[in-house]
Amino acid sequence: MATHDEKIAALEAKLKQAKERKKKAEARGRSMEAKKARSIDTRKKILAGSYVLEKASKDSMAHTRLMAGLDQFLTRPDDRAIFGFDAKPIKEERDQKTSDMFAPS
Repeated sequence: MATHDEKIAALEAKLKQAKERKKKAEARGRSMEAKKARSIDTRKKILAGSYVLEKASKDSMAHTRLMAGLDQFLTRPDDRAIFGFDAKPIKEERDQKTSDMFAPS
């Protein structure tokens, strides 16, 4: 027959296991919420981008402004290539970031 100390130890072990299961379930929930938030953010970007591209395709002035903005915004060579821009030299990119930090808003 199990002593009281053995029963207490067994119950404590079960409690510890239950707490671990709860902790994992909460982490899974947070992970799923974060994944859903990222998915919504991505969808917003796709829809907003589609809207801007549609407007730019119908208005040459909007297209010019969009392309000028993208030329300033995009820094990665593969991203710039998508829009037909040449790769920015690394020094120019670094200088641009530095000058943007001190530009008046």
